[in-house]
Amino acid sequence: MVKTQTSLFERAQKVTPPIAQRATQLGIVKAEGSYLLGEDGKKYLDFASGVAVMNVGHNHPKVIEAAKNQMDEMIHAGHNVVYYPSYIELAEKLNDLNGGDNMVYFSNSGAEVNEGAIKLAKKTTKRPAVISFKRGFHGRTLAATSITASSSAYRKDYEGLMPSVYFAEYPYVYRSGRSEEEEVTYCLQQLEEVFKFQVAPDSVAAIILEPVQGEGGYIVPPKEFLVKIREICDKHGIMLIFDEIQTGFGRTGKMFAYEHFGVKPDILTLAKGIASGFPLSALIAPKEIMEKWPAGTHGGTYGGNPVACAASLASIDILESEGLENAERMGRYFVERLLELKETESGIGEVRGLGLMLAMELIQEDGSPDTERLGKLRNYAQEQGVILLGCGTDKNVIRFIPPTTVSKEEIDYALSVVKEGLKK
Repeated sequence: MVKTQTSLFERAQKVTPPIAQRATQLGIVKAEGSYLLGEDGKKYLDFASGVAVMNVGHNHPKVIEAAKNQMDEMIHAGHNVVYYPSYIELAEKLNDLNGGDNMVYFSNSGAEVNEGAIKLAKKTTKRPAVISFKRGFHGRTLAATSITASSSAYRKDYEGLMPSVYFAEYPYVYRSGRSEEEEVTYCLQQLEEVFKFQVAPDSVAAIILEPVQGEGGYIVPPKEFLVKIREICDKHGIMLIFDEIQTGFGRTGKMFAYEHFGVKPDILTLAKGIASGFPLSALIAPKEIMEKWPAGTHGGTYGGNPVACAASLASIDILESEGLENAERMGRYFVERLLELKETESGIGEVRGLGLMLAMELIQEDGSPDTERLGKLRNYAQEQGVILLGCGTDKNVIRFIPPTTVSKEEIDYALSVVKEGLKK
């Protein structure tokens, strides 16, 4: 009798808990460029990019070379014990990319670096409160969960969380039915009500937001909203934190999404695409703020690992030499094609995004979210060899997250699959 080979999915069910949820049941054995290779030999076009991590594609030769060279020299020495080249070089590079006169602190993950940002703001302002935004996602550790409001499921059974957290409205022009100007006015008025009824502005250490909301639905705010938030923070001595964990490193066609809006934060948090899959995150803030963060009041063992830092430097080099330009050009082409699709296919409420951080919101005839159709589309796309992810609080938004190195032909194939999938 021939023994049937057990799949990676089947093996995982025996040793991993349900909390380790996957978007698919695929077993993957190799990755290169825009593609994943399944254990069954099938090739998949990856428009999830490891959830916006593989921004220069899978296993880019320059990243692999940099990581291997660093491994030959040193894998770990401890950033809280010694100094080493790749750590300092990456800090210098990130400082330069953000205008200079900054300092950089490295951690391992997005949630971890957001916690560091909150601690920095609280420590240096001596204030207790934090304001976040509805539909915002900032991580799943306890403090990061406390400032996340993209789904109540992330908070259920973990209450009470970090105290003194308040939530304001983030502009969602398509859903509100208001004009951009009206929506900005409404959201700012609601923030003023938070100040009036819930927490005085001089008690607020930080306002944290994503310049483009990710998990919440790839929602792009009007520029005026971020401009006004910056003014409010300046007026009240509140630190403005931009969570660019998903929007950074070329995802929106620029190195950082804040460049689209002309608004700089006091604290910038980065992860995901920073090192092409190696665990790394970074907190960047002006020197005058960082020098007020006392030694020993925050830390970690693995932050700024030498191999991860080397991979990050290579990733940034790829973005600067080809990725950013291609992301802007291919993003423009992609969104034009999606808008054409919207004109011919019913049930597409809105196409939105920046660069290669694009989304398509699916709706029913009455305009309500079409969650079921999203699931059917994703399943069909996977059958045709294209991996897509959903997002949005109502789980009715399909997001397109190809690498910045994606080709026109790859976009065309994905679009052809989506077009057929919408008919199913």
